[in-house]
Amino acid sequence: MSAADQAARRTAERVARDSYGRLVAFLAARSRDVAGAEDALAEAFASALQSWTVGGVPDNPAAWLLTVARRRQTDAVRRRQTQLAGKAHIELMVDEMDDAARFPDDIPDRRLALMFACAHPAVERGMRAPLILQTILGLSAHDIAAAFLISPATMGQRLVRAKARIKNAGIPFAIPEREALAERLDAVLEAIYAAYAKGWGEIDSSEAPLAEEAIWLGQLVVSLLPAEPEAKGMLALMLYTQSRRRARRDSAGLYVPLDQQNIALWDDWQIDMAEALLGQANAEGSSGRYQLEAAIQSAHVARCRDGASTWPAIVALYTHLETLTGSPVVTLNRAAALAELEGPEAALRILDTLAADKRMADYQPYWAARGHLAARAGRRSEAHSALTLAIGLSTDEAVRHYLIGQRAALGDD
Repeated sequence: MSAADQAARRTAERVARDSYGRLVAFLAARSRDVAGAEDALAEAFASALQSWTVGGVPDNPAAWLLTVARRRQTDAVRRRQTQLAGKAHIELMVDEMDDAARFPDDIPDRRLALMFACAHPAVERGMRAPLILQTILGLSAHDIAAAFLISPATMGQRLVRAKARIKNAGIPFAIPEREALAERLDAVLEAIYAAYAKGWGEIDSSEAPLAEEAIWLGQLVVSLLPAEPEAKGMLALMLYTQSRRRARRDSAGLYVPLDQQNIALWDDWQIDMAEALLGQANAEGSSGRYQLEAAIQSAHVARCRDGASTWPAIVALYTHLETLTGSPVVTLNRAAALAELEGPEAALRILDTLAADKRMADYQPYWAARGHLAARAGRRSEAHSALTLAIGLSTDEAVRHYLIGQRAALGDD
C-alpha cells in the first residue's frame, strides 16, 4: 500500500470515528431514511479512498464526505420521487445540505434527536438500543449482536426492519416532550452504556475513542435531563470505570485485575465526579439499574482505596440488581462477589444454574470466572477446561495472555 493510500485510509478511519454519527444524523434528519443515509455515507467513504489517494486529503474531510453523500442521497430520492411535492422536498433538503457543506463547523448536531427517534415506541422495544448503536456510533451488526447475546444474522435482519419502521412510520427526528421522554430514555441509556462497554473492553485499541464518545453522550443526556437519576447513575458508572483506565495494563501492556491495580494511577477527578453524580442521583429518586451498578463501583473504590469491608454490600447490591433485571450477567457477577464471602464452591453452584443458558456458551466472562473459581476450589481439570474456552473466546490479547498464565499456573500446584 502506497503512502497516499495509507494517508487516505487513516483519514477516512479517523473521520469515521469522529463524525460518522453526526453525518448520518444530519443526512437522515430530512428524509427520515436512516438506511438511505448510511448507504449514501458508505458510498462517500468508498469514493474518498479513491479520490484522496489521487488528489490528496481535503482540508475538511467531513465536509467533503457530506457533499458527496448529499449528492448520492438526493440522486436516490430523485429516482423515487417525481411529483411536485417530492421535488420541493428535494430542493429544500439540497439547500440545507449545501449550506452545511460550505460551513461544516455549523452543522447542527442531530445525534441526540436521532437517538430518541430510534427509541420511539413504534420501534420494537428490544431493537431500540441496538439501532442507536449502529446509527449513531456506526457499530456493526456483529459487534452489537455480541453485546446483546444474539446471533449476528438475527441482529442484522432486525436492524433492517427497525430502520424501515422509522421511515415508513414517519417518526420525527426530535427530542420529545418531557411526558414522552421516560418511555424512551431507557433505550438511549442502554445504547450509550453498551457503546461504552465496547470501547472499554478494547481500550488500548482504535476503539478507545468509543468510550470517550459514550461519556460525552452521557454528559449530553444529563445536561438535557438534569432531574433524571438514572442518567446521572449511568454517567457515574462510566466515570468510575474510566477512572481506572491507566491502571488496567502494566508497563509491558499486560492485563492487571482490579485487586492488583496501582490505585495511584486512578483518576481522582473522575472518581470524585462519579461520587457527586451518584449522590445526586440517589437523592432524586429510587435506585435503578445504573445507580445500583454505580454504587457497586463506589463500593469497590472504598474497598481498594481505604481497605473497607464492602463485599457484603456488593453482594447485596448485586442481589437487588439481579431481582430488578433478571440478567444472567448480573447473576454471574453476583456469584463472583459471593465467592469472597462464602468461598468458591458457593459461587460455582450459582454458575451451575447458568450452564443451561445457551447465551453463556460463547460468553467469555462466564468461562473465565468459572475457570478462576474452579481453580480456587481445587478442581484443576475443570479449571483447565474452562480457562481454555475463555482463552479461545478472548478478543483482547492482554486478557488472553493473562488467562494463559492462569491456566499455566494450574500445573504448578
